[in-house]
Amino acid sequence: MSHGKKYTNALAQVDPEEFLTVLEAVDKVKALASAKFDETVELALRLGVDPRKAEQIVRGTLSLPAGTGKTNRVAVFAAGEAAQAARDAGADVVGADDLVAKVAGGFLDFDIAIATPDLMGQVGGLGRVLGPRGLMPNPKTGTVTMDVAKAVTEFKGGRVEYRTDKTGNVQLRVGKVSFSREDLARNIQAVIDEIHRVKPSSAKGRFMLAATISSTMGPGVKIDPVKARDNDDSLVSA
Repeated sequence: MSHGKKYTNALAQVDPEEFLTVLEAVDKVKALASAKFDETVELALRLGVDPRKAEQIVRGTLSLPAGTGKTNRVAVFAAGEAAQAARDAGADVVGADDLVAKVAGGFLDFDIAIATPDLMGQVGGLGRVLGPRGLMPNPKTGTVTMDVAKAVTEFKGGRVEYRTDKTGNVQLRVGKVSFSREDLARNIQAVIDEIHRVKPSSAKGRFMLAATISSTMGPGVKIDPVKARDNDDSLVSA
C-alpha cells in the first residue's frame, strides 16, 4: 500500500523501536497530525489471549472520561413503553418488527444497536447482517436491556464497546486530535485500565503485549504497556 508524502514524512519522525509514556505518545500523535479535518485518534491493543477460546474473548463497554468526539447514531429494537423511553432519550431510530424488517432489507445507518430482551428472538435472526459489523446487541455490553433510556444516554454520551478480534487485538477510538493532551491521555488510560480489569483468568503469561495510538492519517506510535499498566506519573504530572 502506497502512502502520501505527508504520511511518509510523519513516519520518518517515529522511531519504531521507541516506547513512550501515554502522554508522550499523545504529544507525538498530535504533532504529526496534518490532515485538514479533525482526525480521530485510535488505540490498538494486542493481547496475549486465544480468541478461539470463548473464555478468552475480551468484551465489554466503558465510558470514556472525555467522550469520543463523535455522537453515535443509536438504533433501538423495542415496543410499547420501552420504545417511547428510547425516543425520549434521543434514540435515532426505534422500532420492533418494522425495524427488524428494515435492517434485514439493508438499513444499517447506525453505530450502536440496543434491544429489549423480549425482542432478541427476532433480532437474533439478523445475525448475518449485524454480527460481522459488530452491531449485534449483547447483554455483556449492556445493549440488551429493559432500561433502554439509560443505554441510549450512555452510548450517546461517550460509552464505547470493545472486543477482541480474530487475532486477539482490541481497537477503538479514544477521541479527536483536537482534544487536549490530558483528555486524550485520560481516555487512553481508562481503556488500558479497563482491559486489565477484565483480563480472563485463563489467559497466561504477558497479557498486554503491545499498545499503539494513531490518528486517522498518521502513523502508529508505540506506548510502553508496562508503564501504562503501572499508571506511571505521566498522567499525574500532566
